[in-house]
Amino acid sequence: MITLAENRYGKSRVRVVKVKRHPGGHELRDWTVEILLAGDFASCFIDGDNSNILPTDTMKNTVYSLARSSSAECMEDFGKELVVFLLERNPQVSVAQANISEKAWEHLSTHESPHPTTFVQSSSECQTAEIIANRNDPPAVRSGLDNLVILKTAGSEFVRFMKDALTTLPESSDRLFGTALKARWNYLSPTIPFATLRTKIRETLLATFAAHNSKSVQHTLYAMGKRVLADVREIADIELVMPNKHCLLVDLSPFGQDNANEIFVPIDEPHGYIEAHIRRQD
Repeated sequence: MITLAENRYGKSRVRVVKVKRHPGGHELRDWTVEILLAGDFASCFIDGDNSNILPTDTMKNTVYSLARSSSAECMEDFGKELVVFLLERNPQVSVAQANISEKAWEHLSTHESPHPTTFVQSSSECQTAEIIANRNDPPAVRSGLDNLVILKTAGSEFVRFMKDALTTLPESSDRLFGTALKARWNYLSPTIPFATLRTKIRETLLATFAAHNSKSVQHTLYAMGKRVLADVREIADIELVMPNKHCLLVDLSPFGQDNANEIFVPIDEPHGYIEAHIRRQD
């Protein structure tokens, strides 16, 4: 027997830029929104009956309409408004999910002062949020960040690792350590100051990365997650992904030169890949 199993549908990559205009300057938000709905859609898949299907174009319009009326100060709060709105207006929907990413824009500095209405995008890092609501349950919020590129030139080594007949990597007691950090964390409550906590978590991750005496990427990853959970009691867990973006020491001996750990070649591919989930123990 063949049957329809789990399914959902929605609208992806809805781009929205919102400008809040104040007398002393403007605020800019640059979001990409994805909506996913699960519910009573079997008749559409099996029989071609669209009577329970909210058009994805309507979902797109919903994002823009709510963005205009919303007073949310962060994407987590906007996502909560969005999923609740969709559930209230669509009884055929059992689960509504909003995935939002935000590009960072900063006020352009001119004459050592931030310009009130001009912005610059100086990083490829983006902030993320995932908001899921089941009918009759409060939304659950998961926040994160992606592509936070960081590198340290001291305090990192990799020695005494396993070696076999195919191992060619030499040990290093002083290496460059670079990564493009991806992080996700779950909040214990859906009604907390998301933006404030996001800033604290990001600062804690960066401070730990800088100060940690790294024996491996795994070693530093765990230290970063452990410190966040110790300092931010409002989250239940954190997932970290840290690809090892290698910078390899260049052999200058064919040219009669030494290389006192100063000249490197960055290698994007292949790269190491390390991930872990760190959580509180009951």
